[in-house]
Amino acid sequence: METDCTRDDARVNGPAPLPAGTRLLHIGPHKTGTTSVQGALFAAKELLPAHGVEFPAHTRHPMEAALAACARPAMMGDAVPTDRHWTRLQRQVEAAGARTSVVSSEFFADAGDDPTVARIVERLGGERVHVLVTLRPLAKIMPSQWQQYVQNGLRMGYPEWLDHMLRKAPYDQPNPSFWRRHRHDRLIERWARAVGPGRVTVVVVDDRDRGGLLRTFEALLGLPDGLLRPVPDTANRSLTLAETEMLRNLNKEFRGNGLPDELYSALVRNGAVMHMKNTCSPAPGDARIGTPGWALEAAAEVGARTAERVTGLGVRVLGDLSLLSAVPAGPPWEAPAEPRVAPEVAAQALYGVLAAVAAAPVGHTAGARARTVHQTTSKELVRVLGQRCLRRLRRR
Repeated sequence: METDCTRDDARVNGPAPLPAGTRLLHIGPHKTGTTSVQGALFAAKELLPAHGVEFPAHTRHPMEAALAACARPAMMGDAVPTDRHWTRLQRQVEAAGARTSVVSSEFFADAGDDPTVARIVERLGGERVHVLVTLRPLAKIMPSQWQQYVQNGLRMGYPEWLDHMLRKAPYDQPNPSFWRRHRHDRLIERWARAVGPGRVTVVVVDDRDRGGLLRTFEALLGLPDGLLRPVPDTANRSLTLAETEMLRNLNKEFRGNGLPDELYSALVRNGAVMHMKNTCSPAPGDARIGTPGWALEAAAEVGARTAERVTGLGVRVLGDLSLLSAVPAGPPWEAPAEPRVAPEVAAQALYGVLAAVAAAPVGHTAGARARTVHQTTSKELVRVLGQRCLRRLRRR
């Protein structure tokens, strides 16, 4: 195992920069620091070429391209990604020429078979591709991944979901993607078969070192220390237990009434949830999503097997694989009391729905630029909604 490159002396004892012209492909998986990496790279996009590096994407996260490449469906109600998204990313990578380029999307971890992985590698540069996998302990991933699934329409509670994922073979319901992403040993093995073990780097993220992951990317890309900086992203924060339970119950009503998926995407995920995240910060006393002890131990067992198998794959490992099998310290888990959403949180979620309904361009003058719902004032929102209601009444 190589020296842990997340320590203060990483630039002395850490990994050497990858060869110039490498196509560094960061495949996640989900909930392993991908958003922070993508945000930092995108924020530094204009500074990278001076150091021989390109971030070939027009957005922070080329999710549509990755989904198309893996032939995976979009988020519930979103437009289906097409080959146009994937082809565009390929061309941007090709345009980097002899420079090193870095592509990051956790959705590449959804590539579930060898032919798909091999095709992705070939399209992004073949022998120039170096795969980077970031890992965190499964015990820390499970609550975050569950609430993310709830944001995509899941109606199952956390204890029941854990039971299905960890106790009910074949462990693929209700979310088949979970173990495709998070049997990390199999994920790494799948990509190592495509590029060879020598072109796979595994980074074990240590949550105690908040800047360690970005420093590792700097070292691998040959960037000056400190060039990549964290970018605050309230839209990516995890939901509290009460917020998730509110959304989960809304999902039940949504499905029970047979509403279209497109409406869920527009009004719930990109309306209520997004506005709530952007305007409401969790209070210190808000209940977090807690994992019962039996599930923590089961996750640690999976982590131990993962670490053992990864050690034998011949890939480069940066960090401490034993972190994957650690059981988080803390008081014994107790079933939480019935979670209650604060009135102001519920109000902001409702406002997000209303704002999404009125999301057409506000202001009707020639050349007026459309604004997002979060840039719309309450007064403007009421006016637009009122006008629309009047128009509908007149048509009737």
